[in-house]
Amino acid sequence: MKKPETPPDTDEVLFEAVEQKRFDAIFPFIHSPLVGGQYLHWDKLRYREPPGGLSHREWWFALKVSRRSSYETVPLEDQSGRSFRYSLAGSIPERLHEIDLEAGGSIQMPKQITNPDTKDQYYVRSLIDEAITSSQLEGAATTRRVAKEMIRTGRRPQDRSERMILNNFLTMRRIGALKNKPLTKELVFEIHRLVTDQMLDDPTAAGRFRRDDEKIVVSDSYGEVFHDPPPASQLQRRMAAMCDFANGKTPNEFIHPALRAIILHFWLAYDHPFVDGNGRTARALFYWCMLHNRYWLCEFISISQIILKGPAKYGRAFLYTETDENDLTYFIIYHLEVIRRAVRELHRYIKRKTRELRALETRLRGMVVLNHRQRALIGHALRHPDQLYTVESHRTSHNVVHQTARTDLLDLAKRGLLNAEKVGKSWRFTPADGLQGKLVELS
Repeated sequence: MKKPETPPDTDEVLFEAVEQKRFDAIFPFIHSPLVGGQYLHWDKLRYREPPGGLSHREWWFALKVSRRSSYETVPLEDQSGRSFRYSLAGSIPERLHEIDLEAGGSIQMPKQITNPDTKDQYYVRSLIDEAITSSQLEGAATTRRVAKEMIRTGRRPQDRSERMILNNFLTMRRIGALKNKPLTKELVFEIHRLVTDQMLDDPTAAGRFRRDDEKIVVSDSYGEVFHDPPPASQLQRRMAAMCDFANGKTPNEFIHPALRAIILHFWLAYDHPFVDGNGRTARALFYWCMLHNRYWLCEFISISQIILKGPAKYGRAFLYTETDENDLTYFIIYHLEVIRRAVRELHRYIKRKTRELRALETRLRGMVVLNHRQRALIGHALRHPDQLYTVESHRTSHNVVHQTARTDLLDLAKRGLLNAEKVGKSWRFTPADGLQGKLVELS
């Protein structure tokens, strides 16, 4: 990824405008922070045709004056003590309203994730998707099929990539239990320990700040530095300020809860307080903040799945903010679109699964002897005749206790729908040959 060009110094442009008597030409264009409905960074603006005979530098100056008039500051500061700020420009208010309705309310919520009998399978699916894609953003190299098999069967990870994915899965599941707690340094450290368990060259670095002698920068494979985080000596103070912000203690004015979650994501990533695992921890904190503020649908979506489709945009959202006077608006607009797309992806997934479920219900009509978990497994087995099932995979998929999962599977084997094999102390199950015909006989 190429580092964006730093915008012109507006004080210099102002001096030039006054000296060249150009301010009267610039003034009429100080009216909107947007260009064609977009909140453009200088790196994009410099390729557009300026209006009214302005130079690119003069056009940028007009935009910046307009933006500064609507900035709101947050307690996050850069290393020089300059505050980060944002503007509620463009579509931001509309996107926040959508989040209030779709992620926190119950308007048009799919019944599959409000129905206690079926919501757990969607919950587990979202945890797995977020665990895999968040890990892939950090370089994990394994297929989704293998990763899902590892999580659902409960087998031990076989390499670093699988360990990262399993850690992320356990972390996301833990976030659900932590959502009602206030954010503290200790809670952030707990999340970091979960994310980095058995992953660090120095195991003692899990759940603690990086030290002065542990120099960390964000760079590419060619050594170009994109971000040089604040020194370790500032981390204690900065973490305390971050927790106060996350808990709503600062600032005095209202900030929309979703904006807090997005800024919290940026904050942890900007401070980079750990030797490794900062990105995964930052995304986990976003989920904590959204769930803490009762945006319950966020348990069912995966933002990393969307980010992974265009990781360069994710990186640029950080860099645009840092290179343009700490303007968080770029990162906020990007992140709101990620949330929007993740919610839409959830609805598409549920729509697709609903069609499959209808076909399954037609095929399994009249089979009242099977419960909803057994019907789900048999429906899956019809589409995947070589699938291996275990008590652990069934338990994980439906969020039930071990005995319930074991009873389900042994009953299916007794009915001839699954083949059962005991290996050591564990049971393994595979779809029976001629499963479709056996279902017809059973119905």
